[in-house]
Amino acid sequence: MTVPAIAQRRPRANAEATRKVASGPSWREDLTGWAFAAPFMILFGLFLAFPIVASFALSFTSFGLRDLASPIGATFVGLENYIDLFSDEKFWTALFNTFYFVVIGVPITLAIGLLIANALNRGINRFRTVFRVGYYLPVITSIVAIAVVWRFLLNPDVGLLNMILGWVGINGPAWLADPALAMPSIIAMAVWRNLGFAMIVFLAGMQAIPASLYEAAALDGASARQALRYVTIPMLRPTILFMTVITTIGYLQLFEEPFVMTGGGPLDKTLSVSMYMYQQGFTFFHQGYASAIAYVLFVIVAIVALLQFRFLRSDA
Repeated sequence: MTVPAIAQRRPRANAEATRKVASGPSWREDLTGWAFAAPFMILFGLFLAFPIVASFALSFTSFGLRDLASPIGATFVGLENYIDLFSDEKFWTALFNTFYFVVIGVPITLAIGLLIANALNRGINRFRTVFRVGYYLPVITSIVAIAVVWRFLLNPDVGLLNMILGWVGINGPAWLADPALAMPSIIAMAVWRNLGFAMIVFLAGMQAIPASLYEAAALDGASARQALRYVTIPMLRPTILFMTVITTIGYLQLFEEPFVMTGGGPLDKTLSVSMYMYQQGFTFFHQGYASAIAYVLFVIVAIVALLQFRFLRSDA
């Protein structure tokens, strides 16, 4: 074969390769990709997508215990569940309790987590790893187990907290049975459990701040408190936004703590929206009404998250 013949074949081969790349992957490659994705798609469809669509459809029906044998025969009621929900005084009580938990719990959790992270980042040098593990350990511990332990700690008769107060002559109250103290007690437990996650995230953000900024602040005579206010917090704005949104979304779904510790009492003072939804769906078997509560809560979570992004995001 002559050299000119080889030179003529090379441009033709290059042109074919270019056309193959431009036309995209072949149907065999597409089929291989879908085959690898099929297990996830099947599980996602069966256990996530289908229940979401089904629950949304149920929110427009009077689906209840009598309809379990024939779900298709559930009565369509349109927006009646949503109309009844907004005239339900117990729902408004649960919504108020949930926002009370969020408004008080989120700032305290983030503030304590930020202070601990700052101490670990710039103050505590020895046993730093021990402190990190100790603060983060409640985050990975079962929330039900923690709630059970705290219920015993706050027991008015044999609880450790009232026992310690008794040593100094103080008669401890019934923490979880007092309408004025039940929700603050749950907030204290939630803050203790979740500040470890905030600490870890804030600590990661602080370690990404250039040390030169702190050196410049020290040369200008800034104290540790001023460095925290004028250097650390401004540089952590994206991290603070992330933690605020994530913590708020989690706290709006308050369920396990009151379910285990108080059962929603006393006098519905710890009843949350998620717990009320559970009661309607699995205690009274009003699944259609419970689905409506779920989607109202979803809308509330979305609106709160959007507002936080709107007012807390950095424009820099």
